[in-house]
Amino acid sequence: MTAPTNGYAPHPYLGGRTAVLRALAAWRSDRPDAPRVIILTGSPGSGRSHLLTGFLMLCDPEFRGRLPLADLDPSTVPPDLPAPAVPSAAGLTAAQLGWLIADHYGLRAGRLEEVYAALGALGRTETVVVPDVDRAGPVRTTGEPARVVREVLRPLAATANVRLLADVPRELVTELGGELPPGTVQIIDLDDPQWADPRGLVLQAYALLRPESGAPEPPFASDAAARRTLAEAIGRRAGTSPLTVQLAVRSLLTSPRSAAPYDETLLPSSVGEALDLHARRLGADPRTLRQLLTPLALAEGDGLPVALWTRLVNALAGKDMSGPLADSDALAGPFVESHRPDGNGSARTLLRLLHPAIGDEIRAGLPNVRAAQTQIAMALLEAVPDQDWSRADPYVRDHIAGHTLEAGLLPQLLTDPGLFVHAAPVPLRAAVEAVPAEELGAPARTYLRTAALLTRTQVPALQRAALLETAFVEDGLPEYADAIHGRLGLDLPWQTLWSLSAPGISAVSVGRLPRPEGPDAPVAVLAAPTGTLIHGLVDPDDPGETDPAQVLTLSEEARAAAPLVLSRGADYLRVWDRATEDIMATLVSGTPITAADLSPDGILVVATERAAKALRITGQHRGRTSSV
Repeated sequence: MTAPTNGYAPHPYLGGRTAVLRALAAWRSDRPDAPRVIILTGSPGSGRSHLLTGFLMLCDPEFRGRLPLADLDPSTVPPDLPAPAVPSAAGLTAAQLGWLIADHYGLRAGRLEEVYAALGALGRTETVVVPDVDRAGPVRTTGEPARVVREVLRPLAATANVRLLADVPRELVTELGGELPPGTVQIIDLDDPQWADPRGLVLQAYALLRPESGAPEPPFASDAAARRTLAEAIGRRAGTSPLTVQLAVRSLLTSPRSAAPYDETLLPSSVGEALDLHARRLGADPRTLRQLLTPLALAEGDGLPVALWTRLVNALAGKDMSGPLADSDALAGPFVESHRPDGNGSARTLLRLLHPAIGDEIRAGLPNVRAAQTQIAMALLEAVPDQDWSRADPYVRDHIAGHTLEAGLLPQLLTDPGLFVHAAPVPLRAAVEAVPAEELGAPARTYLRTAALLTRTQVPALQRAALLETAFVEDGLPEYADAIHGRLGLDLPWQTLWSLSAPGISAVSVGRLPRPEGPDAPVAVLAAPTGTLIHGLVDPDDPGETDPAQVLTLSEEARAAAPLVLSRGADYLRVWDRATEDIMATLVSGTPITAADLSPDGILVVATERAAKALRITGQHRGRTSSV
């Protein structure tokens, strides 16, 4: 990047940060005087993620071989050790992050709290680096970073054989480090003069100002002396923020003017100034730029599709913004990036802000975030074709819950089984869990009860529908089960006939009960702690006082001749076609299955620890897998 300083070359990716790299290298070396836990913090845009990436390059045995280690300051180079575990918190719940750590170490634990005890019992020192705590959670406003600190980082920090490095927002530092013994933890605040890197900011600006191959070269980019002078001015103005440096340079390089600013006040000292100065440099109203960026500042997930972005810009502005949108490449370009998240050649392009701190700045300037989210929610609902969630844009389907949560409207949305079926379970579950329980209606409570199974199995929409259909019957909401069968137009692998709340059932069997007149009545026989229960197999009619000895059970010959075969495990069942050996349905349960039986005409009776139910297996689902 630049010529060596003090006899050593700068880190090729970071271009500085020597003081911090020394502290991190000492931590990695496990010296007796080094802290066991390091908390890396700083204001948004201070470069925490960038710094961790550069440090982890030095910790990875394969990658460090590509670096000029002999040219670097030896005190900044950690010893050649196995790579640490690096479970990123980005997009994950605290529970998901904890289980990710458990999977990495192959820990056997029944509950999340047991993971850290199992880690401590390994009897060897383990090094864990947790980046991106500020980006934790599938929904931005559910407070997941605080849960990650409380439920994951604090137990890790308290585990004596774990050396922990975590990137933590400043407001959560005390919660993590406050209870640790003296000498155990070191806090590195990148905004503190002790750790700030003003020279590194100048080097960053100088490198970013280099003209790209084939691009127009303004004088301040092509002339080394002019570039150095401008880089020094940008670095001085940026304070301790690498993001401000980056935005200043991006603004200058996309500006139609070819001259460098002659006045340092025309260079930004904050993210907010970078926005406003760029708009003025292009002759635009700063409010217009912020209007273009507001939908992206309030977006969830990986970003907004372009068509939705333009729709939301117009909705929030309350007017036609086609003029500014037509010029948005120059006006919004320095602050936005496009990407294709699928990574498989898909033509679907999403827009997102260059850095979360830009979103913080935009949201802080809004007069009423809740009102803005209400406008977004209404616009997203209008974008659902005929209110058919199966046809909705994936962003609308999967993230409208996050917008309505911040708008205070989510409980009203949680009455549509179509949304429950088609929305991605992880973000929807996170949003529903953030609503006070007393505000949730019965359908939402049913969804929340089944959400753990939905997120664990990650089954597609048809199987989610089958699971929810059964759950609605179990909870006495047959109209919602009927809606899944009827209004949603889904061809489910079964229909739930009835559900009976009867914990402790140890055995079930299907049979027939003779009647004085007419054909025998098909029944289910349930062995419960209170005695044997007889229940109609097809309908919920109570056959009344019945002696179980009157029930005619299936003979072995009848079972062998039946077209369907049942197999089971601890928490799943499979129904097979005897002739073709095709799997007609696989049912996975959120609670252990205690008993099951299958009638020759395809009615499955299942008992779990909490209930019993009967499902009619249909014949057109061979080869499909479902959950219940």
